[in-house]
Amino acid sequence: MKYTKLGSTGLDISRLCLGCMTFGDPDAGAHPWTLGEADSRPIFRSAIEQGINFIDTANSYSAGTSEVIVGKFIREFAKRDEIVLATKVYFPLSGGGSSSGETKPNDRGLSRKAIMSAIDASLSRLGTDYVDLYQIHRWDYNTPIAETMEALHDVVKAGKARYIGASSMFAWQFAKAQEIASRNGWTKFVSMQNHVNLLYREEEREMIPLCQDLGVGLMPWSPLARGRLTRPFGAQTSRIEKDSVGTALYDRTKEADSKVIDAVERIADARGVPMAQVALAWVLAKRSVSAPIIGVSKASQLTDSISALSIELSNEEKRNLEVEYVPHEIAGHQ
Repeated sequence: MKYTKLGSTGLDISRLCLGCMTFGDPDAGAHPWTLGEADSRPIFRSAIEQGINFIDTANSYSAGTSEVIVGKFIREFAKRDEIVLATKVYFPLSGGGSSSGETKPNDRGLSRKAIMSAIDASLSRLGTDYVDLYQIHRWDYNTPIAETMEALHDVVKAGKARYIGASSMFAWQFAKAQEIASRNGWTKFVSMQNHVNLLYREEEREMIPLCQDLGVGLMPWSPLARGRLTRPFGAQTSRIEKDSVGTALYDRTKEADSKVIDAVERIADARGVPMAQVALAWVLAKRSVSAPIIGVSKASQLTDSISALSIELSNEEKRNLEVEYVPHEIAGHQ
């Protein structure tokens, strides 16, 4: 395993971050394709044994059961202080937080009340006193950003989080949040978890250059486009068929994306490696990328991801992978 710093911090992280949306009770939340505790255990253990120390989950994944499983596995397979543990806040746990599917007041978002309640609930589910990285899952249009940033600062000062990060939003929003924190002497974001892969490169226009300028580490989510970059165009899996989020992100651009997927397949065939390794190597090569978030449901996928760390794409290969890309509508923001 290779290691790096998270952005301009002194925090040492594995070059790959294990994304734990895959782990959770399939009967809870909105992801019926998740793996339960028994099926998740060998994958998580293998990740730890192969040197991955950076783990990412969220309070909303599988109605909180992802955090429960992750916390249990950390206690089983690692020492807490050897793990860089990240979770997120914004979305309600499941179905809007009630049996009727309606959103309960203060059950979601980034108000001070929501953040203070959510961090305590996450720590309880994870079975730990602190998380290393506490991230806002999206931008909250209904809460003043100053309220959010002060609450996050207080979470850090209370010792419940070591660092804070953000996820998909517009560059102006991220810049505004950082400026408000700086102006008030509050904790600033050290990371940006955004949507970056060969099928979606809109973040190259503003967010990535901004993060490079600010020294903010990038943690791209869906670096393999939820599996679409791991197999020839048109190939179906149970995950793709059941993944409503993936459908919303990529189905509108299938025709254009097919040419990019074909390019990945050609380069992978020429190198004699799986497509996933080529697609992930492209993300890893981008400046300011600290650690892509990999979602793993099979041991072989973990092996492919780690092997991608050894692949160095040539400039010609990068051009061939990028040349067919066409502008996309913004996807992944709220």
